[in-house]
Amino acid sequence: MKLTRFITTISFLMITYLANSQASTEEYTSPYKKAIGFKLNPGAISYRSFYTRNKAVEGIGFISIDGFQLTILNEKYFPFANAENLTWYIGYGGHFNLWSEKYKLNNPSKTAGVAVGVDGILGFDYKLKNTPINLSVDIQPAFNFVGGSYFDLGWGGIGIRYTIK
Repeated sequence: MKLTRFITTISFLMITYLANSQASTEEYTSPYKKAIGFKLNPGAISYRSFYTRNKAVEGIGFISIDGFQLTILNEKYFPFANAENLTWYIGYGGHFNLWSEKYKLNNPSKTAGVAVGVDGILGFDYKLKNTPINLSVDIQPAFNFVGGSYFDLGWGGIGIRYTIK
């Protein structure tokens, strides 16, 4: 079972890498340059910054009584033909977790206080017209390789951000 999850994660990351390395057939420019806000699952702060016309880096920080997680993702955006300000995106990155003692007691399989792993991301992004608001929804599978080896589909969610042109 662990091998299947590992192969699934590696396959997702390889597809993500290939999508990011291919040149876009269309000239696409994001309708915003930077955005800061919240990601509602698990309730994290999100900051996104475009470093080219269609590529962005996103930082996601999560703090709770269970601990702390920082995730950094590299994302590539693709437009939909007849939908202004709507894109889909795919990307990859990594995460670093510090678990609290309470979390470790409630999750005996995660005995280490530190976890490190790789993440993929696949989602949709929409910039509201005439307002500085951006909405997104995504799935973010992750594979931990330090602090316990396990596959996790529990990340991702809905993002609401304030955009800066």
